[in-house]
Amino acid sequence: MKTKILLFLLGIGLLISCNNDDDANYQSTEINFTEIGKGALFGNGQEGISQSNLTISNSTEWQNLISQMNSVNNTTDNFTETDINFNEFTVFAIFLEVKGQGWEIETENVIENQNNISISTVETEYATSVITQPFSIIKIPKTEKPIIVE
Repeated sequence: MKTKILLFLLGIGLLISCNNDDDANYQSTEINFTEIGKGALFGNGQEGISQSNLTISNSTEWQNLISQMNSVNNTTDNFTETDINFNEFTVFAIFLEVKGQGWEIETENVIENQNNISISTVETEYATSVITQPFSIIKIPKTEKPIIVE
């Protein structure tokens, strides 16, 4: 009888200690992204774009950004695409500060985590005396998660 009670109590203890924590099982995954454009603005800040990370989720925001980027030079002429289906994609733009010498920023990878999307970038300096403002613009599958840059 003591054995049955002990087994019963052990069974109850195991059931109570089991935790169905789906969050602990979440696997971060790499997201395929498309590079729309990267390069630098050469207007010495005249475009009026401050150092920023922009999540663009509709055509109006996208067209406003393109107009602002082209306000000094036709920067977006080299973009791989400008017609974005915002029902399927989110655009993310990274602008560094205006720098006194040549720099480039490149998106290395995009990882979807449980609570956010994480973008890793690499900044590279190169020899030039031109004032530039580096940028990288990508599109990813539509998301409502916050996007962070590391």
